Amino acid sequence: MWFRRDLRLGDNPALLAAAADGAEVVPVFVLDPGFDRAGAPRLAYLHDALVALDASIREVSGTGLVIRRGDPTHAIPALAEELDAGSVVVSKDFSPYGRERDAAVADALRGSGRKFRGVGSPYAVDPSVVRKGDGESYSVFTPFSKVWRTTGWADPYPAPADDTRWLGTGAVEVDHDGLPELVVADCDLPVAGERAAAERWDAFVATNSAADGSGRSRIEAYDDLRDRPSVSGTSHLSPDLKWGTIHPRTLLAELDASGAGSRGHTVFSSELAWRDFYADVLFRRPETAWENLNSKLDAMQLDTDAAARAKFDVWCQGRTGFGIVDAGMRQLLATGWMHNRVRMIVASFLVKDLHVPWQWGARWFMQHLIDGDIASNNHGWQWAAGTGTDAAPYFRVFNPTLQQERYDPTGEYVDRWVPDLAAPMLEHKAERDEALRRLKAATAS
Repeated sequence: MWFRRDLRLGDNPALLAAAADGAEVVPVFVLDPGFDRAGAPRLAYLHDALVALDASIREVSGTGLVIRRGDPTHAIPALAEELDAGSVVVSKDFSPYGRERDAAVADALRGSGRKFRGVGSPYAVDPSVVRKGDGESYSVFTPFSKVWRTTGWADPYPAPADDTRWLGTGAVEVDHDGLPELVVADCDLPVAGERAAAERWDAFVATNSAADGSGRSRIEAYDDLRDRPSVSGTSHLSPDLKWGTIHPRTLLAELDASGAGSRGHTVFSSELAWRDFYADVLFRRPETAWENLNSKLDAMQLDTDAAARAKFDVWCQGRTGFGIVDAGMRQLLATGWMHNRVRMIVASFLVKDLHVPWQWGARWFMQHLIDGDIASNNHGWQWAAGTGTDAAPYFRVFNPTLQQERYDPTGEYVDRWVPDLAAPMLEHKAERDEALRRLKAATAS
């Protein structure tokens, strides 16, 4: 069982498939050299999730997670050869890199008479499943989400049986030396792992947990409070969904996701649908991980010189002089996470006030977010930049001052993260006018 973005034992159909018919299961994780491009917070959170998974396996088996370091296209076939394993089982990966990697592993295994099996995925509904009546994919979220709800998803799967036959670190040479090296982040991270994810979910749905004192649960108050960064109005489960310490199917099983029930349930399930939608878009258009989905805006004038880089650095450090922008950027540096409403605000500011490529911001986020997911992150940036599917029109430019007045009216969020607010680095109206001028020039032909 090759774990990747499914670092849990419960509700894991790939693990159940690996253990079917009494087969011996070797749980393995490969420290891919590609992780070297990930930022310290994401690596540190991954480390903690792997430690938690190893502990869970030891609780039920007395053995632990096998850790190998190296290119998975070599490491996995080599381990299968070492064990004389008949098959390697995984949760399917639909990302561009994951598909290419898995195809190479499957080819190598096939050459030695072994099977590569993909069972389940990180999504409630797999990419390419939701389609129009004519078989075409959706390019707009709202109709996608309606079909997504009617398509449905499986019920959560049970945990592995008590008699599962585990074959782990007692029988295989293990390279555990690489695992502690991942702990390099200098920020305050949440507890990782399957148990912690379940506790976060339970707290989110618990009665009287809403911050408004209404007696509601946080999920019942979700539609009212989710855009207020000063309160705990969201689930904080995005890192768990990224690394698969909980599956969206587990959450949806406790929700009325039909669209006809609780408003909070409906809106929260829509966020899970957005996650599936962006994965579907990236699956169909893998080049849009880093290229404009709307190629008509390729002609947009962007600033990439030394002066632009200097402005970008000011944005990165949260020193723009706009309170809610700086608060979000400092929250990111301090915790590896940023409130979703604030993500939209800081993204709009970077692209439309500083006029730099959205890709710069997307890469910065992927370096620092513990929930950094290429599909959701980069297509979220394209939404803010006006270049992607379901994008906010380019002429919609968030006014950071008005956004702060609306979503942090008491200044609690800004005061928490920015006790030393400087003078604004620019005049927003002038930069908005400049952004619209550039839009007009880019679309004139």
